[in-house]
Amino acid sequence: MPLLDAIHWGPASKAAPRQLVVLCHGLGADAYDLIDIAPTWGHTMPDAIFASVNAPDAHPSGFGRQWWDVSDRRPDVMAAGARNAAAHLDAFLDAELDRLGLPADAYALMGFSQGAMTVLFTGLRRAVAPKAILAFSGALIAPESLEAEIRNRAPVLLAHGEADGQVPVERSRAAEALLKTLQVPVEAAYSPGLGHGIDDHGIAMAALTLQRAFA
Repeated sequence: MPLLDAIHWGPASKAAPRQLVVLCHGLGADAYDLIDIAPTWGHTMPDAIFASVNAPDAHPSGFGRQWWDVSDRRPDVMAAGARNAAAHLDAFLDAELDRLGLPADAYALMGFSQGAMTVLFTGLRRAVAPKAILAFSGALIAPESLEAEIRNRAPVLLAHGEADGQVPVERSRAAEALLKTLQVPVEAAYSPGLGHGIDDHGIAMAALTLQRAFA
């Protein structure tokens, strides 16, 4: 399995990194889509290095990348795709933490849309929990298997626009309900009028989540 490639930003302090925050883009985007968030979060996480990764597969449009093919959205096919994406992300996390000389738990995950689905699926199934999972405009893939497969209860932030026409906000509301049932610490930021995107409120909530998680 080839290792995912990434672009990096930070640490803002110019010191050796003490934390890793991995950013996972959405369907048809690439690593450059999210890296501009890093300087904002770098104000509250000055010793963090941010790694925005490219998903493993080319998007069929010829532009951008995808974590898995969504042409067939049957639940079992989506679950298989998320599981394969998780294997790629797991390998990247282990290699990157080792490369940086960081402890196995000195990381957090953030994703948007399909990237949010990927970090939720991957993060809660890792033996060493991330400090936080930040999921913007996403959903839980294979929720029926999570109770049997969950390996940690990392704090989760769900951020979603209530006017999202691509991934309905109900997907995050359902994720919030299930995570609470499984005793996962979860906070939610639902933004009225926001479509399929990230707003300042979600970015600020995520900064606070990261600050608390690594305190």
